[in-house]
Amino acid sequence: MPWNRVLSYLQFLLVFGVVFVLSAILAARFIQRGDFISVPDLAGKTVSEAGAELAGKRLALQERGIEFSDRFESGRIMLQDPPAGSRIRVNRAIRVVVSGGSEMIEVPQLTGRSLEAAVKVLAEIGLQKGLVSQIHTPRYAAGRIIAQEPAAGAPRVRRNSAVDLLVSQGEIETKYVMPDLIERQAAATIARLGGLGFRVADIRYSYYPGHDPGIIINQFPRAGYSVSKRSLISLEVSR
Repeated sequence: MPWNRVLSYLQFLLVFGVVFVLSAILAARFIQRGDFISVPDLAGKTVSEAGAELAGKRLALQERGIEFSDRFESGRIMLQDPPAGSRIRVNRAIRVVVSGGSEMIEVPQLTGRSLEAAVKVLAEIGLQKGLVSQIHTPRYAAGRIIAQEPAAGAPRVRRNSAVDLLVSQGEIETKYVMPDLIERQAAATIARLGGLGFRVADIRYSYYPGHDPGIIINQFPRAGYSVSKRSLISLEVSR
């Protein structure tokens, strides 16, 4: 083989080798760019916001728990792994920790609320119902909160702390002694009881030998029992 043809063949192999190496390098870089992606900064975003952003970058979101934070509002992402700016392969998951809000909580104003509503408010913000005491008072309707400890506006308390409550039982009812109504005229007696604020809830009529119509022959509560104006009175009347 002539020397010049050998030299040309060697030059061809050299050029082919260089082109092959360069092509491999470019292909590797292209593949690398296609398989890897920069991790975005998710701090301060909600889980739904972060999930939508990651989905657009062919990445997934994985929640790894909740921690309390004074810096981030409840429901906002506070930590992520890998950190923002890292390069990872597509279709990988970004692990995040979500804020549960501050560890310290302001005590709400509960005075005037019903006990049921107050307990619901405490549970919603991360506090618990403590001791519940009750007293009679005409200032608040029965079942309403009169006072609380800690008071609203006091220094913030740690999450899951208990709030003690003082609940109204309403005004003390005046008690009366049930009189003996037997043998009395029913119409006049019922009118008299109504005028005094008592309630005759049930009247039954029965035949009773030896009694004229309209005479009370039985009563409940019995004579001598303690009653209030909320008590229900039942009468049996001759017919």
